[in-house]
Amino acid sequence: MLKKVRKTKAKKNTYNLKKILTRSGLLLVALSLLGAFVIFSPIMWKEIKYFFNKPNKDVRIVLDAEDVSDKKDVLVVADSDFSIVIPKIGANSKIIPNVDSTNSKEYQVALSKGVAHAKGTLYPDEDGNSFYFAHSSDNFYNANRYNSVFYLLNKLEEKDNFYIVYEDTIYKYEIIEKSIVSPEAMEYMKSKDGERIVTLMTCWPPGTTINRMVVVGKLIED
Repeated sequence: MLKKVRKTKAKKNTYNLKKILTRSGLLLVALSLLGAFVIFSPIMWKEIKYFFNKPNKDVRIVLDAEDVSDKKDVLVVADSDFSIVIPKIGANSKIIPNVDSTNSKEYQVALSKGVAHAKGTLYPDEDGNSFYFAHSSDNFYNANRYNSVFYLLNKLEEKDNFYIVYEDTIYKYEIIEKSIVSPEAMEYMKSKDGERIVTLMTCWPPGTTINRMVVVGKLIED
């Protein structure tokens, strides 16, 4: 009789342990899914918005809405001193100049305010390579906070246009190249003699630091 009681208790304890482990496992899965949703929800919402309501890529770019009488299909730049506009993906952001891409503390602050212009690279009014990034990702939380401007960079294709606004002048660029490279690759930061180009970079896939997506645009002389 005592053996039966012990066996019954052992079975009951085993059952309770399995029950606890099962519930704990389900709770961990739920927390993981919730965490993933919090981290990647900005990406999902941007993808959904882009799918159902694609921005007007032919919108007219202006420095001040007061300068135009017909405001239909007009987009006012975020900052006439320094900003970037990518109509196809609805990006319109201030640019923070001369940011050290090797100094985490410096670019974290810059990227909380807009897109960063890499220190040591040229400006739109100079011949060479003007480099911009939005890739703050020392952890998933920061990737979620700072990557949103370039989340949809992958939607861009050759011949698409984007604009850099610098000191009240609008510079128009045509995309000539798009690639995915390793974090160690640095070739895309080099200038090309006699050309005015802009290089845009973000982490890829969005919300991670696995690789980098690089988009290169060449100045169009209107």
